[in-house]
Amino acid sequence: MPRKWVFLSIIFALMISLSACSSSQQTTANGEKAGSNDEGTVNIGYTGPLSGPAAFYGERTLNGVKMAAEEINDAGGFEVNGKKYKLNVVSLDDKYLPNEAGANAKRLMQENKTPIIFTPHSGGVAALQVFNQMEKFIIGAYTSEPQITENGNKLTVRIPPRYDGYIEPFTQYAMGKFGKKIAFLPTASQYGKDWAEELQPYWEEQGGKVVYNSSIDFAKETDFFTIVTNALKENPDVLFIGGPSEPTAKVAKQARELGFKGGFIVMDQAKFDEMKKVTDTYDVLNGAVGVMPLVNSDSPGVPNFVKNYNEKYNVDPGSEAGLNYFATYAFIEAMKAAGTADDPEKIMAHMQDGLDNMPEDKKVYLIPTIDEQGGFDAELTVAAIEDGKIVPIKVE
Repeated sequence: MPRKWVFLSIIFALMISLSACSSSQQTTANGEKAGSNDEGTVNIGYTGPLSGPAAFYGERTLNGVKMAAEEINDAGGFEVNGKKYKLNVVSLDDKYLPNEAGANAKRLMQENKTPIIFTPHSGGVAALQVFNQMEKFIIGAYTSEPQITENGNKLTVRIPPRYDGYIEPFTQYAMGKFGKKIAFLPTASQYGKDWAEELQPYWEEQGGKVVYNSSIDFAKETDFFTIVTNALKENPDVLFIGGPSEPTAKVAKQARELGFKGGFIVMDQAKFDEMKKVTDTYDVLNGAVGVMPLVNSDSPGVPNFVKNYNEKYNVDPGSEAGLNYFATYAFIEAMKAAGTADDPEKIMAHMQDGLDNMPEDKKVYLIPTIDEQGGFDAELTVAAIEDGKIVPIKVE
């Protein structure tokens, strides 16, 4: 009997040991196991819309993070203070809902200890900012909303350019080409409301008039016939539209089908090249002014990025993927400079080093500096669609 109990005790101890080893392993971005003593794993969090009407938008932002992580891992990882690390991207679906984003971030911190969490909508950023400084993680904020870095949060990086820089060039183009009457049909999110509140006074200062002012909840609405019809009854020269690219394109398409022949101001969240996948042609978008598509950019890292992204996803990348790809590399370079992979405050303090040390072939965008509030200072790239083609618009 005693020998039997000794044998069972040994088996039980072995099971506990194996279980402990198994639970300490983590999956890296390219599917490999990590967890050896001489190699660490940095978990990068993501919460964004991976289902529902904004799912394609969420997937594209996530693809940029994942692609950068996979490249870094395939190159052998990265070294911080003498130790090698690989990246593990942990993504959760928040359905484009701020409360879900907040819950996801809590879970990411509790289960994965993520020093950085990416999120691609201003509502999600606001939800995370309630507790990110207390729980100590950096928000990789893919939103052009200026307020997210103006509110004093010390652990937020705004990745895209602020949207208020687009107000003047968009207005000058649309008003000059089509006229002074505009109908507002932006996304119903807080970001859409803030955009509208910036655009309306400037439009009116230039002698224009807002003849219809409403918004569209893309999380709930999929057919825009009624609201577009109501807007067109006011005979606008220009429609102000925007939100995720796919539903925004449907709004533009329905407007054309209902006989609208004017121009479009397209919020910076929606991208022409992504909208074209819905409309099948740029002709539907003639007269639109918006953000220059990434594939038309002359930044040094673009050709290689476009090639690799196309090979992986069988589609050209947009700025959702490009900017989050760039930001992931910037965060890793900041970790190297800070000498830590898990201290968000030190990493944040070295974000300028992250930009300074960015490899030339990863410069999908030219972003030389980060401002004191945590916003990337990127050059605005504006384009219009004329005769079915992308035309660059010079920004003074």
